[in-house]
Parts: sequence; C-alpha cells; structure tokens
Amino acid sequence: MLKHLSVLAASALVAGTLSASAQETCGGIYTVGRGDSLSLIADKLYKNVGQWTSIHSNNSDKIGGNPNNIRVGMKLRMACINGLPTGLEGGTPIEAIKAAAVAPAAPLVVAPGNAETRKKINILTGDDFAPFTDRGLPKGGILAEVVEEAMKAANPKEGYAIHWVNDWSAHHEPLLSNALLDIGFPWFKPDCDADPETYRCANLNFSDSMFEVLMLLFVDKSRPIAFVSDADLVGKTLCRPKGYSTYIFDQHGRNWLKNNHINLHIEPSPADCFDALVEGTVDGVVLNEFTGRKKIKEMNLSDKVEVAKGQPISVDGNHMVVHKSHPNGPELLAEFEKGLAMIKENGTYQRIIDEHMSRIWAEF
Repeated sequence: MLKHLSVLAASALVAGTLSASAQETCGGIYTVGRGDSLSLIADKLYKNVGQWTSIHSNNSDKIGGNPNNIRVGMKLRMACINGLPTGLEGGTPIEAIKAAAVAPAAPLVVAPGNAETRKKINILTGDDFAPFTDRGLPKGGILAEVVEEAMKAANPKEGYAIHWVNDWSAHHEPLLSNALLDIGFPWFKPDCDADPETYRCANLNFSDSMFEVLMLLFVDKSRPIAFVSDADLVGKTLCRPKGYSTYIFDQHGRNWLKNNHINLHIEPSPADCFDALVEGTVDGVVLNEFTGRKKIKEMNLSDKVEVAKGQPISVDGNHMVVHKSHPNGPELLAEFEKGLAMIKENGTYQRIIDEHMSRIWAEF
C-alpha cells in the first residue's frame, strides 16, 4: 500500500497547490500562535482537522504524549502532504517534491552475506512492518534508511551489515540472545521502571529512540468515544491483535489491565479487530497510527471508523536493541547512537522523515 504514491496523491502533488507559481516550497516550520491547537493548525494548513495526528507524530519529541502540550512560540515541523502547506519557512522545494512524486519506488536490494560479514557489526531487522521496515518500501522504510545513514555516518572501523529475517519471533531468541547477530531494530520499549521483569526490560538494552509513533484509539463513528482522561475508558472493551504488546495499558502507573479498568479483547489480526469494532463487539481498536490508517483504507472503512478525539493512548519510541548478554553490547549501541546524533545534526535525519512522511500521508 505504501510502496508508491497513488495516482490521486501524485497528481495532487504535481498539480493543484504545487502548480501555483507564487509558491516555491511545501511543508516547513510553523510557529504556534495564541489560541492555536493541533486541530486548528491542521484545519488552517492542511484543510483537514483530522490531520492533527500527523502534526503530533512529526513533533512528538517536542509535544510529548498530550496533543494539548503546545505553547505560543513553539516551532513545529510540518510534513508536505498532498501539496500542503505552502509558503512556510524551511519548506522543501516544490520541484524536488514533484520529482519524488513521480519517481518509482525501487525495492531495496540487499547484498548476500559471506564469511567476511561475520567480522562486521551485524544488524537485524525484518519485512512487513510498514512504514518502518520492508524491503519493498523506498529505501527499505523510514527506519531502515535512518539506520543505514546513521551507520554510514558513524563509519565503524569493522564495518556493518544489515540482515533481514522475517521471522520476528526469532529476533530476540535465539538470534540476538546467542549473538548470532549483534543488534536489532525497530523495537518498542516498555515502561521498565514499572515492570522491570518483562522480557524486553530484563534481557535487552535500548538505544535512544529513533522515531516516535502514536498509539491511537480507533472508534466507530456511530458510537464515538473521546479519550481525554482514564475515566473515559472505564469498562470499555478494547481490541488488540494477537501477538501485539499490551504493556501500553499498564505503563506509567495507569494499570488499566491490572486493575480491570478495561476489558482486553484479542483478535487474530488488525482486520479482525476492525471487524469486531463495526460489528459492535468492541468499543475501540488500539493500533499504531500507520497500521491503523493503512488497514482502514484497505477495508474501505473511512466512512465508519475514526480516530478518537482527545489524545493518543501512548507515544512509543522505536529503538535499536542489543541483548544484555552480548559482551560488546553497550559499545555497539554507542556506535549507532553516535551516527544517529550526527545525522540529526546535519539535517539528514529530518530529510528522511519528511520524505517518507509526505509519501505515507499522501497514501492515507
């Protein structure tokens, strides 16, 4: 779904707003004014109130978990989405956006490993985690490109290699636990202060976050729920697909599951969760923003399902991880973090995020 811009999105980028000769850039920096909210900014800049989540996601490092945590004078980065917004400081040249809109998204080609590869820093990831990692996505996805550029910048003396193993259940055990590969991405980090014995906290060390993603509550438009405080969800039944983490419901002292604050309903897949929602079996579906929106589009549910008003369920970072048993684990993470800091400093990181976000949001 995310491999190419749709015809409609591409034409919107190439024509429409972008054709106005008076405008030279798209996206850029918006300075929060008095009375602004993310919804008002979204309506003003994107002509779509629902686009507030894209603003939040793109600026979660500044805003945090509550979308109301904006203040006058705060500078927010706006992705170029379907040709909007135009004329902001620090935007991307329109000609570059036009070129990206029509350029084919070639699948990532990975060189096979060999005996020499064993001497390198061996990095582990997998497909089918759009928009973060998938060899069919441009540059392998947002975080695959971030990792590639960070490691290039770090330039470790032993070199590095990125390996794709699609059995995600094998990543922690045995591939990382036995140092068959060295470090892996992308993984969410639980609240280890509250639950230090959970597997990831007990066995893994985490890098700084590479990218934050919103965990949203999707609801039926005919039975809307606003999530402003914990009280709004008391007694509600929320769906998560089988195998998806549930620590988000108990982290940071909320203890929704431990205290039976909510009822958890498990379905085999995200699609099954949305089926349960429109059938009335559950009150909401909790998924990361990109998985949820992608599935809504695939299932033609845009007229039935929406993001709950209020705030996200959580904002979760995506991390590089290393098993605590790895003898060089801290040094490996430090090498990656050095490169990550370098590409954030020189603007490469923001370029990657902007390019991928523009493509992804155009698809939605």
